[in-house]
Amino acid sequence: MASRKTSDTEAVVDKQRKIQHEQDANDRLSEAKGKQEKPAVQAGHHAEPQNPLPRQRLEKPGTEAKMQLRPRFLAPDYKGSGKLEGLTALVTGGDSGIGRSVAVLFAREGADVVIVYLDEHEDAEETKKHIEDEGRRCVLVAGDVRDAAFCEQAVKKTVQTFGRLDLLVNNAAFQMHAAGIEELTDERLDLTLQTNIGGYFRMTRAALPHLKKGASIINTGSVTGLQGSGHLHQGRDPRLHQGAGQQPAAQGHPCECSSARPGVDAAEPGRPAGREDRPLRRADRHGPPRAARGTVAGLRVPCSALLLELHHRHRAARHRQRRRHLSP
Repeated sequence: MASRKTSDTEAVVDKQRKIQHEQDANDRLSEAKGKQEKPAVQAGHHAEPQNPLPRQRLEKPGTEAKMQLRPRFLAPDYKGSGKLEGLTALVTGGDSGIGRSVAVLFAREGADVVIVYLDEHEDAEETKKHIEDEGRRCVLVAGDVRDAAFCEQAVKKTVQTFGRLDLLVNNAAFQMHAAGIEELTDERLDLTLQTNIGGYFRMTRAALPHLKKGASIINTGSVTGLQGSGHLHQGRDPRLHQGAGQQPAAQGHPCECSSARPGVDAAEPGRPAGREDRPLRRADRHGPPRAARGTVAGLRVPCSALLLELHHRHRAARHRQRRRHLSP
């Protein structure tokens, strides 16, 4: 059973790399004309990276440990206040990038964390170490969110280990830039949709029976899904996530659902920043930490949004409960 799962995971990695290599070949057919970027604005207590940033290309699915210029996520200026004390969170794609930042800050707020990831074991182990440094427990679960049985297994392991599941963060995704829609093969389309959309549905479906009153499901979306992009044709549409998130409430389920929408520079794995024809310039899951400037811990946009969303939703839930209690 374990060997079959390993071979399935290796097949996913091979497929991602095949798509990446195909796109590399397409990119080499045309000359990219890079634009001169302005120097980074230096503001705050921490110095920002300066252009030109190092040229670097990582093989899919990407390993943050191999990056020359790595995203910042430790948030030395951010102090936890017990917002998630005693809760358990499951974060998909939590080994690196936005997922890592969310996982570490959730731990700083008091949550135990389960990290679901594909096969980036070195990144996952490093994230686990930082979570444990925050005084919380961490469990690593490697596998493919396109597999419904794996999603069920990940949730089951979470509940067996910690006795509860309070927060599900759907964040794992795949994306590869393309010059035009004609470059999007059926294989690429299937891999993208089954990971970015299907994976969210499968994890949510597996988690729902274990989520109690006050629990939350948080989907990482993308501004690309709303605004589009000249070279990204597979953005995660937050409206779909929000529509799906309304169904549990409509069916009387006590959990809350929301969608966080970081910018494309912060959110999308495998962005054009990974191309060989120009220096890395953006902070995404496999790029240097530009978006880290705007985050609570290096990637503050999603982290603070998630924590603030939880805070407001819990307050709103208490307010509704009070109103029901006071109503005649």
